[in-house]
Amino acid sequence: MASRKQEKERLRQERLEAERRASSEARKRLVLGYIVATILGVAVIGGAIFAIASSGGDGAGGGGDDSENVNTDFGFLPEDLPVDDREGTSPPEIANGDLTGAANEAGCDLQDNLPDEGNAHFTDEDKVVERETSPPTSGDHFFSRTEVGTGALADGAFLETPPENRLVHSLEHGRVAIQYSPDLPEEDQLALKGVFDDDRPGVLLYPNAEMPYEVAVSAWTNLVGCETYEGGPTLDVIRDFREAFRGQGPEPVTF
Repeated sequence: MASRKQEKERLRQERLEAERRASSEARKRLVLGYIVATILGVAVIGGAIFAIASSGGDGAGGGGDDSENVNTDFGFLPEDLPVDDREGTSPPEIANGDLTGAANEAGCDLQDNLPDEGNAHFTDEDKVVERETSPPTSGDHFFSRTEVGTGALADGAFLETPPENRLVHSLEHGRVAIQYSPDLPEEDQLALKGVFDDDRPGVLLYPNAEMPYEVAVSAWTNLVGCETYEGGPTLDVIRDFREAFRGQGPEPVTF
């Protein structure tokens, strides 16, 4: 039979063991609390960064659009200009790689080496400028000291006609503009969008209700206008023109 001294020692050991277990559990709860707090802190910071990135824009474009269909690395995106995010139809292989021959086959009017109508800058974006061609191929245009691209339009596909004075500035920097009548059936619009999707850099795509063509492509002092869209032959004209004149403006800027 255990003595009274032995019984007291046993009870003391049991009490110490219970205290050790309690202390260990407290430490575990504390560590777990630190881990949860850290995870929540990272989540909050990540959410804040995402919100800032999503809402900010980069100063290159007014709308801060992150669509793959517009590139504001050089050029400005007006906030009220909607981007064309439709998925284009994949174009067929080029059947005629000669621009003159393709234009003749498609019944398009090729006007190359047009007179340079000047390239002076002005700061009134809405200024009306009389130009010799429709769509325009050169002339005085809008300039801004505060925008990335100095007032030129961002490269991209748009659902509405952009400001003409920005477009002409883009042509000065070597851009090529593919344009179509808003009355063109959507199936044909998507075929043009497919040509844009296939090779986007340095290219603009948008509807133009003012020109006398169903489809046209313009560059600085160069133009091809097609009174009717003829499918594959017209797509050949667009791609041949792009190949010939993209990057050929008087002040080319890398795209």
